[in-house]
Amino acid sequence: MLIDTHIHLDAAEFDPDREAVIAAARAAGVGRFVVPGVEVANFDKVAALSDAHGDIVHAFGIHPLYVAGACTDDLDVLQERLANGRAVAVGEIGLDFYAENFDRATQEQYFVEQLKLARRFGLPVILHVRRAVDDILKHLRRIEVPGGIAHAFNGSRQQADAFIALGFRLGFGGAMTFDGSRRIRNLAATLPLDSIVLETDAPDIPPAWAQGGRNEPADLRRFAEVLAGLRGLSVAEIAEATGRNACAVLPALARG
Repeated sequence: MLIDTHIHLDAAEFDPDREAVIAAARAAGVGRFVVPGVEVANFDKVAALSDAHGDIVHAFGIHPLYVAGACTDDLDVLQERLANGRAVAVGEIGLDFYAENFDRATQEQYFVEQLKLARRFGLPVILHVRRAVDDILKHLRRIEVPGGIAHAFNGSRQQADAFIALGFRLGFGGAMTFDGSRRIRNLAATLPLDSIVLETDAPDIPPAWAQGGRNEPADLRRFAEVLAGLRGLSVAEIAEATGRNACAVLPALARG
């Protein structure tokens, strides 16, 4: 089964045609969608999507690019949401040291507290790891969580192996479709297949054939085709393996 392990179906870009977008993805063979929360303000919208659609599940988290507008009470809200047992993961959380004028201390504070919540509730995490892989690994070694997904992975092979050793899978999507993305394509071709999951991050990170446009969850099948070509496998084999990997790292998917 094709599983989109990271998609922001709640995003405003999908407001005009959300149901059509979901239907097109299903028609392309996408069987499950994982929608992560990024701030307390969008938790209700994310949860409503999974309430309305049996093939959509959700996670809750405070994204590093949203911590500047967060307060400590938001962590209490997150804890309450996680306590109801419906979230498949804590996410999207992590660190982003690429954005301009980032507040490292605040990002790390919220990341650490959310890792503690994941540990408390026995939940995997969905990680945002832009320009901060080593710092994230440092915190993961100190605060053990039940694995998770390093979304949009763009690190080195050594860093990939470190995530895998900690029980993580690595997310590959639109960036893999560019011929110039040599490091990402090499990782996609050579990492153990059981360490890889597919994602779109739609509407963000559009693929090579949609530059300047909106990424679509229906593109996940073409991402599977790209990965199949890089590894010399069939699309069916890629769909089966990456779907199995997603269910292994996000156990609630397998129960759904």
